[in-house]
Amino acid sequence: MNDAIYQRIENNPRYQELVKKREYFAWCLSLIMLVLYVGFILLIAFAPGWLGTPIAPGYTITRGIPIGVGLIVISFILTGIYVIRANGQFDSLNSQVLKEAEQ
Repeated sequence: MNDAIYQRIENNPRYQELVKKREYFAWCLSLIMLVLYVGFILLIAFAPGWLGTPIAPGYTITRGIPIGVGLIVISFILTGIYVIRANGQFDSLNSQVLKEAEQ
């Protein structure tokens, strides 16, 4: 591709919309993950006894294990949410921008 096509893409309002939506969505998901992870670290730092308590009397599994596993599962879920949106809305906008730039 040449510079003129790049310039048309960059000046396209749909491209600007794509960049803003993708950036906002990525920051939101990142913020959610950051809050959850920092919360978990703060629990480890300030409530290790609570995390080390068994989930029920007679069990050897502590509260920290399902919370840690849940954190990992949530990260996969958030990644899946991003992929679904990227393959739907973001790819659609991207295709429209490319079609308009080629004209």
